[in-house]
Amino acid sequence: MRHKPRGGFTLVELLVVLAIIALLLTIALPRYFGSVEKSKEIALKENLRLLRGGIDKFYADKGEYPPALADLVTQRYFRAVPVDPVTESANTWQLLASPDSDKPGVADIRSGAKGKARDGTPYGQL
Repeated sequence: MRHKPRGGFTLVELLVVLAIIALLLTIALPRYFGSVEKSKEIALKENLRLLRGGIDKFYADKGEYPPALADLVTQRYFRAVPVDPVTESANTWQLLASPDSDKPGVADIRSGAKGKARDGTPYGQL
């Protein structure tokens, strides 16, 4: 009687495939996480640029700084307050008051995220 060979993989073949997958993951994962951090940093800088532009436009239109970020939404400068991509929240922005006591309100904004950007600058100083 002849035995028909059964289809399937041997244990050695499976181990070789798993070793190749593990090697590829050790190469790819650090690059992936680095690109995620880079994209968050770029999005943070863009959101800060947009918010600062909105504050400047509010000041140019009204002659005063907005009392809060929500006022930029109610006055239709933004549809919603942009999210800080590092903290993934719109409530962590650090609001900087106007240096001029005659014109109170939010004159500038910073990120409330802990940590540093890729160049070593703290997120709160971007």
